[in-house]
Amino acid sequence: MKKPSPNGSRRPTTARHDGAHDVHLDLGDRSYDILIRPGVLDDLGPAICRATGHPDGGGRTAVVVTNPKVELYFGKQTVASLEGAGFRVVVVTFPAGESYKTLQTVRRLYRRLHAEQVDRRAVVVALGGGVIGDLAGFAAATYNRGLDFVQVPTTLLAQVDSSVGGKTGVNFDSGKNLIGAFYQPRLVVIDPDTLRTLPLRERRSGLAEIIKYGAIYDRPFYDLLKAEATGIIRLTSPHLDAAIARSCEIKARVVERDEHDDGLRAILNFGHTVGHALEAVTHYRVYRHGEAVAAGMISAALIGEKVGYTPAAATAELIALIESAGFSAHLPETVDIDDVMRLLAWDKKSVSGEARFVLIDGIGQATPGHRVPVDVIRDALLRQRTL
Repeated sequence: MKKPSPNGSRRPTTARHDGAHDVHLDLGDRSYDILIRPGVLDDLGPAICRATGHPDGGGRTAVVVTNPKVELYFGKQTVASLEGAGFRVVVVTFPAGESYKTLQTVRRLYRRLHAEQVDRRAVVVALGGGVIGDLAGFAAATYNRGLDFVQVPTTLLAQVDSSVGGKTGVNFDSGKNLIGAFYQPRLVVIDPDTLRTLPLRERRSGLAEIIKYGAIYDRPFYDLLKAEATGIIRLTSPHLDAAIARSCEIKARVVERDEHDDGLRAILNFGHTVGHALEAVTHYRVYRHGEAVAAGMISAALIGEKVGYTPAAATAELIALIESAGFSAHLPETVDIDDVMRLLAWDKKSVSGEARFVLIDGIGQATPGHRVPVDVIRDALLRQRTL
């Protein structure tokens, strides 16, 4: 399944004189805006009122789900904006990290919502990275059969990926995101100023997902990233906000055509099949998500090359950009390939225990659903050990 030419299907973001780059995701009555502008966190309360069709908070409850570090940086600012708009604010914090993305954590959130007598007029605000967004979104989708939900991502990874598109959920046993729901937010609010609190490694992790969008969908965007990768990581590139916006725009256009991951949307999983296995096999203690995706993109390119689908030149070009961005292309000896192969069979995209891969047939072109023999996958991973 080939995507349409990006130049033919691209709907430009709305760039404003104040530096904003807004993206609209059109899903009929589930449509929403993605606001991308420095300082927009101060306008969070009024923006939620506009998005939900209320003139003000009117005493409604806003449940802010976050982690302690993000609360320290942005909690007062968030609460002040919400209270200023008339919301009653409840702040719920959970420890950071993938290991807390579980049903047990969601149960704790349910208990807090119940104790606070949160009704169906409430709005759940996810303030933080992808783990917080997935947890809060799943709780919002299921508590009282659905509460309004707003994403306020504060990491580069969440801003360009997990906050957009409506996927929510938690991990289960060794499987990532095995339990979840498609539940679209009412609004996504992205303030690039929040990235200044992130360590360099976290910013680099987000860049991996940005590179993915260029690799699967937009060759000119990919070429821009070759020149701007270091500046984006260091937050010095004048193209930072536009790169966030273009990433969100690509995801929005794909989700509009395939909201529930029945076909085209699977291209967004490029690099994630092996990437998720790497995270799980190392118990989420070695790889940041973007680091695992970067390694997984190289795995997918090597697999595609092995089956005669991905040109060797495209593989070499992808490896060069990923390494220039500071990622390692090498699959370390400490990663047990047998364990990776076992986890691939449990991946939620697998069919009858057989992994399905997104492969590129050139930079800017991807197709999902490739059945790959296990010996080909193993050979590609072994080759990755030599890089």
